[in-house]
Amino acid sequence: MLHSSKKNLRLLPLEALQTICAEQNESKFRHKQIWEWLWKKNVGSFEEMSNLSKPLRDALDTDYAIPKLTVYETQQSSDGTIKVGFKTFDGHAIEGVIIPTENRITVCISSQIGCSLSCKFCATGRLERKRNLTFDEIYDQVFILNRISEAELGKKISNIVYMGMGEPLLNYKNVLQSIDLITANEGMAMSPKRITVSTAGVAKMIYQLGEDKVRFNLALSLHAANDKKRSQVMGINDKNDLDSLCEALNHFYAKTNNDITLEYILLNNFNDSLDDAKELHQFYKKIPTHLINIIEYNQVAGISFKKASQEKLDAFIQYLQNKRVNARVRRSRGEDIDAACGQLANKNKTT
Repeated sequence: MLHSSKKNLRLLPLEALQTICAEQNESKFRHKQIWEWLWKKNVGSFEEMSNLSKPLRDALDTDYAIPKLTVYETQQSSDGTIKVGFKTFDGHAIEGVIIPTENRITVCISSQIGCSLSCKFCATGRLERKRNLTFDEIYDQVFILNRISEAELGKKISNIVYMGMGEPLLNYKNVLQSIDLITANEGMAMSPKRITVSTAGVAKMIYQLGEDKVRFNLALSLHAANDKKRSQVMGINDKNDLDSLCEALNHFYAKTNNDITLEYILLNNFNDSLDDAKELHQFYKKIPTHLINIIEYNQVAGISFKKASQEKLDAFIQYLQNKRVNARVRRSRGEDIDAACGQLANKNKTT
């Protein structure tokens, strides 16, 4: 728990650390050492900052704390997927997932505690949104998941997707600040081209991503390609309809030239017909997307939606491929430990 009288040191910019060191009559380079301890080494206490003087460590400890995420649980799926449960300093639970394949190790991370969008097919959407994650909490997820990947799988992570709990574009500032740190040489030095932010479709903020000329990729959770049907399962569509999303996505691409992926969960007898595939193809032609991921639905207790049949899935993907659409099926991973897409719900873990 963060002591009420102490501030989070990691929320300070580098310049503020320089001021603190100057006030303590420390050498100019000390602030950079503190920064390296905080981010590149991701320590959780001042005692670990072994190349700093004791007076400086004591001075920092008087006014500041380093409230890091802690791991309360790890589960491994039969397919190798690892789900990690994290606790925040104020007792909330969030989840992240490590998804290994032959060529890459992707981590799926959360941006909010809970979610406010209430998409009808998603377990996380049934949770109340408690608060946004701060940029340092998002960074912690990636750092810890990378450490677990190295220990359990013998490899560093290769890709990051902001597809866990929450809507990243409703936590815009912290998400972008976390990516700045993850990609910085002083942080984890990952390429932004290996990072994808997934959104349920906040048109105004997609447009802003273009204005900010971000360097990472974007994924839109579409799940239906007509407004009436999409609004039935995604309330966000009422104020962010398909026309507004088209305009925002085209602006994003014009400003950044970054990849755009469409995510489409196939739901039995809802959006899995050839007419639905035709509408998806029409939407695909309006935006500069490079890929459609057709996602197998993962059953969620208490939700009536079911996975589309294999026959419907095959016919759907065949229709798109016949139209020369770059489409692929994204198979379910980690379903047996509730780590698959749409299943993150922190069952009985929030305090």
